[in-house]
Amino acid sequence: MAMNRVDLAAMTVLVAAGWAVAYAVLRRTLRRTLAERQTDTERQLSALAAAIKSLQAEVAELSKNREMQPIIATEFDLEASAATTDESARPDDEEVTAEITAVIAAAATAFLGKKVRILSAKLLQLPSEGVNAWSQQGRVFVQASHNLRSRG
Repeated sequence: MAMNRVDLAAMTVLVAAGWAVAYAVLRRTLRRTLAERQTDTERQLSALAAAIKSLQAEVAELSKNREMQPIIATEFDLEASAATTDESARPDDEEVTAEITAVIAAAATAFLGKKVRILSAKLLQLPSEGVNAWSQQGRVFVQASHNLRSRG
């Protein structure tokens, strides 16, 4: 069955019209999706801005407390205190102060978007305090077992 030129032209026009309609529908869907995502992003940004403002107010309230000022200065001056403090005099399970725990809880609450309660916090062992060789070798062994390339 041979097609004449009129049938071929009609089929070409129909295919081109189909592509044009599909393009228009997909473009409209894409624009709508982008608008929805932009609205969601703006909503999240405004929520984060409100959380930051409340955290700033909370930090300002905490900084009014005269007893906390020396604690913050000594806790966060890392380079100066690490060089001058005798770290062997520090107990291994020293608890973090209540003020620092409150700041950590506020930061975690802002990040997760729901209320967080910290039950306990302890300072980590500094690398300069020496690492048990057996513990270090065990960690190396466990990390090496996670090498995905060797499993092939």
